[in-house]
Amino acid sequence: MNSSELRLYLEVVQENHLTLASRTKDDILLFFKLYDPEKEELRYVGNLLLKASSKPSDIVPKLNEIAGFQHDEDIELYEEIKFEPNIMCEPVDCDVSFSLNQIADGDILCYQKRCSLDQHRHPNVSSFFEYVHNRQVVHFRLLEKPKQDDFSLELSKRSTYDDVVEKVAQHLGMDDPSKLRLTQHIPHLQQPKHQYIKYRSIDHLSDMLLLRNPNQMSDILYYEILDIPLPELQGLITLRVAFHQATPNEVLFHIIRLPKGSTYSDLIDDLKSKVQLSRSDAELRLFQVNNNKIWKVYLPTEKIDAVHDPNVPLHVEEIPEVEKSAGPRDRLVHVVHFFKDNQHIQYYGVPFFFLIREGEALSDIKVRIQKKFEVPDEQFLKWKFAYVAYNRPDYLQDSDIVLSRFQVEYILFFWMFDRKYAFIQTFLAGISFSRKTFMDHGNNP
Repeated sequence: MNSSELRLYLEVVQENHLTLASRTKDDILLFFKLYDPEKEELRYVGNLLLKASSKPSDIVPKLNEIAGFQHDEDIELYEEIKFEPNIMCEPVDCDVSFSLNQIADGDILCYQKRCSLDQHRHPNVSSFFEYVHNRQVVHFRLLEKPKQDDFSLELSKRSTYDDVVEKVAQHLGMDDPSKLRLTQHIPHLQQPKHQYIKYRSIDHLSDMLLLRNPNQMSDILYYEILDIPLPELQGLITLRVAFHQATPNEVLFHIIRLPKGSTYSDLIDDLKSKVQLSRSDAELRLFQVNNNKIWKVYLPTEKIDAVHDPNVPLHVEEIPEVEKSAGPRDRLVHVVHFFKDNQHIQYYGVPFFFLIREGEALSDIKVRIQKKFEVPDEQFLKWKFAYVAYNRPDYLQDSDIVLSRFQVEYILFFWMFDRKYAFIQTFLAGISFSRKTFMDHGNNP
């Protein structure tokens, strides 16, 4: 309520109390609320004009009568002091006067039957006020379907991490809450955060829902159901691997988990047991794609958790036999697809490696590219090729020796134009090819 508002509360006077009682300086008017812990209900039941020097115990019979309790029912009283920004609700000592209890004219007292603390969810007035003050309806969404609510739960902002996952597990009929993983919400993007909530890393629900602005809270959480407990999962490295099959030319995705400290060689050994290779002695190449370009090639001896971003899929492919017979002046290039949007280059699709031999003419390269992509003749005739420097295309003729254009170790471009699929760009880094040289330059494509 702001300073310009005035709230008035009215009540109907009973027929036998048609006039207001006269008051003395010692009189205080108190308002009473009755709490039912079984129904979790607090309601206003009336007011009494009392002497400040009297004791709460003096009015117990009257309060029992108002509530419909037995005349000698054992009750406990609480003073409702304030609700915001924090709860203040103090127990009242029934054996000392109202004045010694610091209860004054116009104060509110709440009372209830005395009960054991483990008998109800909110056994007394104080705990009920805490519940009302902190209750929060949370909308849970399956992480795989981030645009729609799956279910909602009424929780407390003070609920611990364990409380929250236990309530969610109960709703989902799960026996093991540790197999749940939660992710926070980004309201202005209307999507989940990039990082999930680590096991017991956030103390309370209020912290899970808190936004950058401390006065704002979200009411959405995302959940996943895991196949192993989250603490165990966090002790492993989880990788999403895109395996590029040699034949047929398609990409299959695998989820691989390895102990922390594992190397990419360990990943290769694990992956080989899950995929079908073109030959038993096939070598695999591991690389990272960023913005639809080959960003980094990994050495088998590198540790995974030290260099790989776990949120970026790792690409793996067989190393073609043709690369093993490459000469020292042949070059391994990175192929990137793109289209032009208002004269700007936009990348798309999955990049790949391609070997260009010394002295190889464009006509020979086109034959191998057509074979690699299995493009029909009629469609491939529409493709055009151009050397590009500083975003200026220089279209090539079939007789042009392609590598003659790349005499320095700078990032250069090689375009293919397909009328149906717009532009396909081949992105070339001038890397002299040999097994050792390729691995040395692999981190700097």
